[in-house]
Amino acid sequence: MVKPFMPQLVYFEPKALDYPLGQELYKKFQAKDIEIRYTTSHNQVRNLPGENDFQRYRIAKSTLVVGLRKTLKFDTSKPSAEYAIPFATGCMGHCHYCYLQTTMGSKPYIRTYVNVEEILESAHQYMEERAPEITRFEASCTSDIVGIDHLTHTLKRAIEYFGNTSLGRLRFVTKFNNVDHLLDAKHNGRTRFRFSMNADYVIKYFEPGTSRLHERIEAAGKVARAGYPLGFIIAPIYLFEGWQEGYKLLFERLSSELEDEAKDGVTFELIQHRFTKPAKRVIQKNYPMTKLELDEEKRRYKWGKYGIGKYIYPKEEETEMKETLFEYIHTYFPKGKIEYFT
Repeated sequence: MVKPFMPQLVYFEPKALDYPLGQELYKKFQAKDIEIRYTTSHNQVRNLPGENDFQRYRIAKSTLVVGLRKTLKFDTSKPSAEYAIPFATGCMGHCHYCYLQTTMGSKPYIRTYVNVEEILESAHQYMEERAPEITRFEASCTSDIVGIDHLTHTLKRAIEYFGNTSLGRLRFVTKFNNVDHLLDAKHNGRTRFRFSMNADYVIKYFEPGTSRLHERIEAAGKVARAGYPLGFIIAPIYLFEGWQEGYKLLFERLSSELEDEAKDGVTFELIQHRFTKPAKRVIQKNYPMTKLELDEEKRRYKWGKYGIGKYIYPKEEETEMKETLFEYIHTYFPKGKIEYFT
């Protein structure tokens, strides 16, 4: 069992202490006798402890930087939402395949932003611009926000904020099971709570530092009983020996945890394992002993829209993967909705 995240080292931007959440976090970490340092900017944390890259990377993953989100222009998001809403950056998990390793580069530490009301005010402006359309905001493009929310309660604040809007919807995904403080949030059905799920094999070998499968399934049951709209991201779908049985067991266990009412309208997003050449280099540096299969010869190359191609499974394997998982979903979640497969 993974304990809820507690940083070993905390940095504050001085201006973060002008905000109530900054003050609250400062007192919390001071009371726990955690080392506190200062930095001019959450983007400029240098001289992290550690004698080599390997050590520094691991220390960075247990370092929290408390700062302000200065850019309040939101990125347009992935297929699941119109905009990414930036409450945090970085993650304490150690998923070997994670794309954040390449996008965050030399800054793998975790950042949380205390100017929450300003971020929500920006969200309000985006909703106004798109009215009367519904606007969806994705809160986990660059972080696993649930992983730190037991410390900040930023996500809880956002859930209740969107619960009071008519045109806003919030979405996020997590690999962590510390959801208890979110169960009584007044969400009014306007937040879709998604869990990243995978076969036991993938979680065991490639997702250290995250909650185990049975813990995520149990947490999903709690969230469903709290009345949240529910979703699951099955990613990365990874072909290992016995993968068909491994994924079947996942859907069986998930189905037995959830009541029929919760299964009605549950969403699924399916993403096959992929990697880029730069990602492969970073993965092998950060996790030199990984069992993750990264052989370009066993994959096909698919051009990306920004000119960087990805290595994905050959067409035949992709088709089998898609057909198998679609069949499991139709069997165990006949009223579920598959949003996409990629």
